Amino acid sequence: MKNHNQSAVLLIIGCILFGLGSLIVKFVPVGAYAIAFWRLLIATGIFWVLMKIYRKHLPKNPKAIMWAVFSGMLLAFDLAFWHESIYAVGPGISTLLNSLQVFFLAGIAWIFFNEKQTKLQLLSLFIAVVGVILIASPELTHNVDGAYGIFIGLLSGVCLAGSMATIRQAHKEETISIFPMMWLISLSGAFVLILPSLYFNSDTLYPKTVSDIGLVLIYGVVMQCIAWGLIAYSIPKLSLSLTGLLLLSEPVAALVIDSTLLEKQISLLQWCGAILTLFAIYLGSVKSKAD
Repeated sequence: MKNHNQSAVLLIIGCILFGLGSLIVKFVPVGAYAIAFWRLLIATGIFWVLMKIYRKHLPKNPKAIMWAVFSGMLLAFDLAFWHESIYAVGPGISTLLNSLQVFFLAGIAWIFFNEKQTKLQLLSLFIAVVGVILIASPELTHNVDGAYGIFIGLLSGVCLAGSMATIRQAHKEETISIFPMMWLISLSGAFVLILPSLYFNSDTLYPKTVSDIGLVLIYGVVMQCIAWGLIAYSIPKLSLSLTGLLLLSEPVAALVIDSTLLEKQISLLQWCGAILTLFAIYLGSVKSKAD
């Protein structure tokens, strides 16, 4: 139980840090695919050094390696599509759209991992969805021309759910230490983004000022190495359904960021949605503890 609770807390911390990265993406003039490439490339170097320092080895099972690589590829496009959505509709709504991965994770858990949905779990999922809708609905009224941003934000959620599910699958094939796992994910993700970055972001391929370089380094170190590392570490220790609910802490964090750091007016309806989302997370955790 203690390890379960610890994993849940670490996952929430990872989600909040992950959401903070939207601020860097918004203000640094580097393209959506390119900044995702740099983030993953920086993480690749860091995790390689950590692997050598702690003498951790790559998995021996080819299927485990394949699933880890596939997770990295999905994560790469999750990041790129999320960045595109940030540019189109802003950090808050893009993170909310990305968080709807809870739908896709619940479906993957049921279809591929035989995680049956109890009535309480279905109720928590329904409440979470209502909460996210309440948070997002005022935003949608102000972004009627952001159809592309909404679509690409939802697509990023599909990629995120797939990335997390394939991490789980890799661990089913062979238990992988966190540093080799993150190195495989970061390397494969950076590699798959080389051509899209060159094609779509040739004019905004890299940061051009010292401050922008520093922010991109922070994006790679904090958001990829620390935040995603915490998420990847926690996923195998929790059910996918609970993972999806806990990840909804990210849009709540995005709402707080919009309200405080970006001084955005948040309506009472949106705060009610945030409270409902947190309540859904609580119900999901109660169900999981009962198991």
